[in-house]
Amino acid sequence: MAHSDSDYAELHLRSLYPRDLEYPMQWGDRSLVITDPLQKAIGEEGLTVQQLAAWWKRLGNLALPNQPKWSGFVAEIGDQPCGLIEILPFNRTRSTWRVKRVVVNPLAVPASGEGPLDLVGTQLLRHCFEAVWEARMWLVEVDIQHTTALALYRQNGFQPLAQVTYWEISAEALTDLAQREPDLPNLMAVSNADAQLLYQLDTAAMPPLMRQVFDQQIQDFKTDPLHGFASTTVQWMQRVNVQRGYVFEPQRKAAIGRFELTACQDGRRFHTAELTVHPAYTWLYPEIMGHMARLLQAFPAAPLRLTSHDYQPEREDYLTQIHAEPVDRTLMMSRSVWHKVRESKPLSLEGLQLPDVLPGLQPAGKPMPGSRLSWQRHPKPDTKEEARPSTPPVEPPCLGSERANSVDPKSRPDHLSGESW
Repeated sequence: MAHSDSDYAELHLRSLYPRDLEYPMQWGDRSLVITDPLQKAIGEEGLTVQQLAAWWKRLGNLALPNQPKWSGFVAEIGDQPCGLIEILPFNRTRSTWRVKRVVVNPLAVPASGEGPLDLVGTQLLRHCFEAVWEARMWLVEVDIQHTTALALYRQNGFQPLAQVTYWEISAEALTDLAQREPDLPNLMAVSNADAQLLYQLDTAAMPPLMRQVFDQQIQDFKTDPLHGFASTTVQWMQRVNVQRGYVFEPQRKAAIGRFELTACQDGRRFHTAELTVHPAYTWLYPEIMGHMARLLQAFPAAPLRLTSHDYQPEREDYLTQIHAEPVDRTLMMSRSVWHKVRESKPLSLEGLQLPDVLPGLQPAGKPMPGSRLSWQRHPKPDTKEEARPSTPPVEPPCLGSERANSVDPKSRPDHLSGESW
């Protein structure tokens, strides 16, 4: 359905500031929220930490303008905010961006033929597509049960990329996994010097379409000092502990598996983990899971959540064997800024005529008889040499007197000066 500019004449968009994060808290349960699945467990304390992190990033942008920035936009009707969107770059090159959250206050949106989320959310998304000129790809992740959010993203050009399943391992199952001694002789800590190995592992563990959309480079697996200090501060405020490691294969000089474990120190939330294993080394799943289970024994008992995509069937089979439960299923969607191709019904080629398709190739007139074009360039004959034959005379096989007379007399030897030589 096409809309004119007059339909959104009262809607104004501006940049998002850290103080604007308080609006969703003021709107309360009345607001329509499309949030990232990883943000569902964040409560009031998490929002406060998020605001402090936003202010910290603002100060970091002033000090280091070339660093990846946190951004977003707010929709206002008059002077009253009615919606906001949070976006952030997915990679260091800023070629792929991710929609973190979309919030709309339906009480501040006037009644119309379409819902408040479609009216305001569509304008926020389109404004992001136009304002963020660096973005070539956009990523969203939405719950498959959230039909309104799926309709909003599909309406704005997002297409399914992969299905994501969030698995939860109970504390009792983690205790059983910790009883087994893992066999990881080449387990190493992650540093910036290992970015090349981690990039190669991440590239081999996903299909080409995912690699094209994510567009991650080696620098995406490095941590600069300022960002590392900020992450450590946020982890201290959220009372979490992050441990990273990877398994090195000495024969191939490559990383074949890695993990990132985020353990909650106060037991209020579940633990989370990110696990990547090379497709040729699936035997690493029980080994790495046993190692993470041992690490979690030092923290309060809580379930562990990790993700699995639909292109990783080996991981899902292993999680089913250890009695893990799928607690949430989401759909990852992507959108290209160059996808605007009008969908039309394919035309039949039977009714097309050549003069109609290629009118420029029709002859302008009838050809003139006898007029031929020669593409070979001939030299202009000289007036003094008009009597010269076009082809040189064929030389006789025997040497006659004519050829002997053609020799210069000056160069002829004295004893051969006669005519009979």
